[in-house]
Amino acid sequence: MYKSVHGGDIYSEQNKALGSNLVDYSANVNPLGLPASVKDAVKNAIKNCVNYPDPLCRELAEKLAHHLKVRKDYLFISNGAADVLFKLALAAKPKRAVLLAPTFADYEKALQTVGCKFTYYDLREGDNFVIGPDLLKKINSRVDMVVICNPNNPTGKLMDKALLEELLEKCSRTGTKLLVDECFMDFVDDEKAYSLRPKLNKYPNLIILKAFTKTYAMPGMRLGYCITSDAGLIRALHENGQDWNVSVLAQAAGIAALDEASYLFASKELIRTERQYLTAQLEALGAKTFGSEANYIFFKLEKPANLAELLHKQGFLIRECANYHNLDSAYYRIAVKTRYTNRALIKAIKEVRRNAFVIGNY
Repeated sequence: MYKSVHGGDIYSEQNKALGSNLVDYSANVNPLGLPASVKDAVKNAIKNCVNYPDPLCRELAEKLAHHLKVRKDYLFISNGAADVLFKLALAAKPKRAVLLAPTFADYEKALQTVGCKFTYYDLREGDNFVIGPDLLKKINSRVDMVVICNPNNPTGKLMDKALLEELLEKCSRTGTKLLVDECFMDFVDDEKAYSLRPKLNKYPNLIILKAFTKTYAMPGMRLGYCITSDAGLIRALHENGQDWNVSVLAQAAGIAALDEASYLFASKELIRTERQYLTAQLEALGAKTFGSEANYIFFKLEKPANLAELLHKQGFLIRECANYHNLDSAYYRIAVKTRYTNRALIKAIKEVRRNAFVIGNY
């Protein structure tokens, strides 16, 4: 049977004792939840489900382009960012790609569908999982695509601004497409945030991946997009998939979400505060953290060895990271939630560590 490698699989728990009482820390979703305006927009759009959705998402594209300060014809909107990845693979058909290790699994999964071969750039704990200038040595004219997640998943680390620009320039010289996943950029502090959107006009080889999913707490709606000035690639993306790939309800949700400026501001404030709290608490418990800039925390805790299993019994689902390239079972990732929930998680970690020590499983 197929098994998903991602977090957020609450459905496997439905027939177990914990059921709906499980608190999901394995999916990095905005802790403020779905905005009320988005809920209302979806309710109001139900009557329009008797019609096919707009295949070009015209109203959403117009508003999104204004929001991002990019040209509307630079946008391709689809059924979630992961869906965009698979369409990009079909549209670009890269033969060789460079990926980070560890990073989001679906880059590799999507590219494998077209027989792409990979070279990995290993992120090392000794370097705090930061990308170094030696990445540039892996780029040459035989590499068709480089994929960078910024901030990276699961580490939460941002790539140095100057190095990222240098990478973009080298990819331009070698004719290599640079795909930068900025799905978590909305949670980064303003003074540290670094989007490559201003570079789109100059570099047609640049592709930026984004989603409404995590930012507006709407993963169940499935709404993502990419931005590029490569008109041929945009056309190929439309040609390599069905026309009605964004539902009436998802388009309505996206249009409403783009008005939620105060929601985004409150989200950043909450995540900044709670990220600091969780980091300090984890470190006090002996965990090693790595300075995440996103709405999740990546950490290493060697004992107890079965932390995720023990927390599961306490009603908390966290992301084990052993199935990422270049990581082992000592690494975990948790979402940043509200103080009330975060306190409960820390209390549970203390309890399972104490119990493991008492029974000698430590």
